[in-house]
Amino acid sequence: MKKFGYILIIVGLLCIANSVVFADDTADAIKFFKRYVNAANSYDKSILQMYSPNARIIRQVIKPDGALEDIETDTNTYLRQLQLGQKTARLRRYKNSYTNIRAEKISNGIKISSLRQPSGEKYRLRTYMIIQKQPNGEWLIIEEMMQTKVQIFLKYANK
Repeated sequence: MKKFGYILIIVGLLCIANSVVFADDTADAIKFFKRYVNAANSYDKSILQMYSPNARIIRQVIKPDGALEDIETDTNTYLRQLQLGQKTARLRRYKNSYTNIRAEKISNGIKISSLRQPSGEKYRLRTYMIIQKQPNGEWLIIEEMMQTKVQIFLKYANK
């Protein structure tokens, strides 16, 4: 009976240790997300290093009739577009604010979901990113989905 008690204590301690590690990862993930937002809103080129070289990039276009269409692009194309976009965004003083930020552990990392409000707009758009901790301890975005009302993304559909 004493052995069973010791086993229960050990299992309990392991569960507590595991939840502490999860809490640390979630807190680190939120810090990463805040660095991402700061880099994006200050047009900092460090944002380019926050993506995995083979990240899945999805823009979910909200069509005028309310229908949704997912447009995917490769990381290199997206990062080139991001660099070009930073120049015009700076001139327009474009920024995004984020609310309802939630982090949850999933099988391949931490999923951070939020609502994004583009500057000058009253609406909010769904967004999420999945970040993964690398062996060197660095976090990288391995998947990103942002809703947009910008219809030009549709020209990249199915190409």
